[in-house]
Amino acid sequence: MDNKEIFEWFVFADRDLTSAEFLTGMHPQPLEIICYHCQQSAEKYLKGFLIHNGIEEPPKIHNLVILCDMCMTFDERFAEIKKQCNSLTKFGVQPRYPNEFHIEEHHMTGALEHARQIKDFSPLVEVRKELES
Repeated sequence: MDNKEIFEWFVFADRDLTSAEFLTGMHPQPLEIICYHCQQSAEKYLKGFLIHNGIEEPPKIHNLVILCDMCMTFDERFAEIKKQCNSLTKFGVQPRYPNEFHIEEHHMTGALEHARQIKDFSPLVEVRKELES
């Protein structure tokens, strides 16, 4: 993939996080949708990193811990965000369906915090800067 296509993964990741933040202004807040967008944001950042490092077809999974482990094969610093990935993974599928998972406000605030930490994680910021130049 060329850099433009890789950059699009980061753009979509940014859009998911921006959407999650925007939805916090709704009343009542759609907690499950906000958490889902946080998970999706992190997933796209990780997959973008994998593609940047030569994995043309990252696995079609929502498990961020597995994706983080794959990223660690290219940069050991990804161990620093494994906790955040583990926390967000549960929001990838369960919240999209009724009665699957009860989400409260503290889940939402944690999901937003973890998604922002992943976005601002230095190896991902480095790739974004490289792609923008």
